[in-house]
Amino acid sequence: MTPIFSLVAVWTFEGQWNMSLGNVSGKIIHQFVIGGFDTLDRPLTVGIVILCIYLLVMLSNLANICFILHDKRLHKPMYLLICNLAVVDMLYSSSACPTMIGVLVAGDKAIAYVSCFIQMFVFHLGGVMEMFAISVMAFDRLIAISNPLRYQSILTNVRTLVLTGALWLVACAFVAVMPATVLSLPYCHSTLKYTFCDYAALVRATCVNPSYYFNMITIITFFLLFGTFCSICLSYIWIIFAMVKMSSKNDKRKMYSTCFSHLIVVVCYYVPLFVRIVLTRLGVVLTLEERHGLMIGAILGPSLVNPFVYCFRTKEIKNKMLKMFNKVAPTE
Repeated sequence: MTPIFSLVAVWTFEGQWNMSLGNVSGKIIHQFVIGGFDTLDRPLTVGIVILCIYLLVMLSNLANICFILHDKRLHKPMYLLICNLAVVDMLYSSSACPTMIGVLVAGDKAIAYVSCFIQMFVFHLGGVMEMFAISVMAFDRLIAISNPLRYQSILTNVRTLVLTGALWLVACAFVAVMPATVLSLPYCHSTLKYTFCDYAALVRATCVNPSYYFNMITIITFFLLFGTFCSICLSYIWIIFAMVKMSSKNDKRKMYSTCFSHLIVVVCYYVPLFVRIVLTRLGVVLTLEERHGLMIGAILGPSLVNPFVYCFRTKEIKNKMLKMFNKVAPTE
């Protein structure tokens, strides 16, 4: 049993041991209530929309993974990184969507205390890994364009897998700070004002002043956000210089095509993130409904766009899809 999700045994009023799941005004609670959708006019409609998008996210990302794993010719660093991004997108969307769908469609607003903490950890892990995955893909394009002859020797499949695994471990280390800081805090509210369990929702449910905890996580978030974003910008500055030196227009066109796909992914993820985190810290006031909408869009938007970007803009995957559909299509 890990220390992050360990439970503290307490003596109940009946005189028997039970597992402590939180403290609300001195009383033991076993679950939280998701209250972020209470003011929504048409929860069922919104829930069905989120459900359809979520299913599309899962199917499209899973299809991308299957296409790449099934074709040995695609077992290259770039496609392994695309697989990793697909896994991250599936994890990121799955961390929150099932809970939101359950609240909106089934009306099940309750979530167990431990499940809430696990959801918070997985959600923020997906967010951090999304930054890392996009950053390492920019690094991959940098090596491919600046050192095309040495690309296969510099970034091998083994090194790509080791690098990806290391990023997952680093992300877990960063995110572990969140449950570690709020696990032992007393809770004064069992109803969460947000649409699922994230760090802000749990901190605001406690009895303590949230400023210290928000400031601490803001420092970590800014470090990760600007660190990864600056690394992407530096990679593309270097890429631009390398592309300027190319004499072949055909090579420039190919490099532009692959980089443009990645840039779409960067924009789809970082723009909502900058709006939600940076601008609000600079004084831009968002209503709770606006925050919820922006949060849901930030989760589902990139996860839905990413697989289609790489399906339709990556030549090898697109050709494989066309061949598969041609085989399935009935012949007259």
